[in-house]
Amino acid sequence: MEIGTNLHRTQERIAAACKNAGRDPGDVTLIAVSKTKPVELLREAYDSGSRHFGENRVQELLVKIPQMPSDVKWHLIGHLQTNKVRQIIGKTCLIHSVDSVKLAGEIEKESAKQNLVTDILLEVNVAKEDSKFGFGLEETEDALRSICGFPHVRVRGLMTVAPFVEDAEKNRPVFRKLYEFYVDMKTKNIDNGSMTTLSMGMTGDFQVAVEEGATMVRVGTGIFGAR
Repeated sequence: MEIGTNLHRTQERIAAACKNAGRDPGDVTLIAVSKTKPVELLREAYDSGSRHFGENRVQELLVKIPQMPSDVKWHLIGHLQTNKVRQIIGKTCLIHSVDSVKLAGEIEKESAKQNLVTDILLEVNVAKEDSKFGFGLEETEDALRSICGFPHVRVRGLMTVAPFVEDAEKNRPVFRKLYEFYVDMKTKNIDNGSMTTLSMGMTGDFQVAVEEGATMVRVGTGIFGAR
């Protein structure tokens, strides 16, 4: 399995989706989702140009960080429990999966102790799936306003995990809905919310997500192969 080839192919598909949407491919960041993958494969992806890696679990992330070059940007994309927050502060460039004001409060508390500002995304459960974490779309603005009051947390944007579908087109309305909400939140200029990032789209549907405005896509299987 050639990780470099897979990466190149994924970048080409991102570029094609950007072309369809009249966007600049430079506006989309590809996150190589490396959860459960051995460090050797991450190094192969790194050597092929990847600098953004996404992990689901705090423990796995902490094990991998010291084994990889220092210029890697780490993204925590999986569900974060409040009791794990202390371990992760200062280790990530972005926490994608903040799904409650309580969790954001814990991130604030631990970031304040270290005198850091932690960048986060609010996870939105657009499709209202019971099996998924995240704010309901109707709750997100209130949550955003609350969390933007925290001095050691910076909300960079929104994230969603769309339903698993065979046909990526079925997720287009999900991505479009979140994009429209994201644009709406941008216009409100909420203090401390920079709203520059929209993390949506995975291996099966990232091209549709890019066409609908994603600025970050999270691709695992498409780069590293099936788990």
